[in-house]
Amino acid sequence: MIKFIRGGLAALALALASIPFVCAQSLTDYAENKLVDAVMRGQALGAPATLYVGLATAAASCETGSVTEVSTSGTAYSRASVTSSLANWAGTQSAGSTTASSGTGGQTSNNSTITIGSTATASWGTVTHFFLADASTAGNIWICQALTTSKTINNGDPAPTFSAGALTVTFQ
Repeated sequence: MIKFIRGGLAALALALASIPFVCAQSLTDYAENKLVDAVMRGQALGAPATLYVGLATAAASCETGSVTEVSTSGTAYSRASVTSSLANWAGTQSAGSTTASSGTGGQTSNNSTITIGSTATASWGTVTHFFLADASTAGNIWICQALTTSKTINNGDPAPTFSAGALTVTFQ
């Protein structure tokens, strides 16, 4: 329940801060702070020129960017790099669009197939989440989200892919 307290907008802001918001995608604390600094405080966003798509077998907290990434040791797993561009990310809610974002969707998706690593040379486990980071290893995770369907990747399985339009990110 929200109580309106004397104090104007500051009091209203404090009251609203206690309401849990649900989002379609999970921006990490890192991404949220970068956006606040850029939009509200006039700081350079420092958005990554390349996004790295990774897979995780668990997300302890997508909010903090804490994930259990698939092991790179002897598994043939590696993050996929996707240059941040109109050519690589749809500007509307349909794959293949290369125009700047418009409308009311706040949504983008990949314009071409994204392949993660190569044929598995060891079990990757059950992949439950994807994330977008700003480095090929380590770095900062900007977005983390559960997959619609978990996928177990065993030794010898082909590299997992997101077909064009399958990896969708929504800002709400």
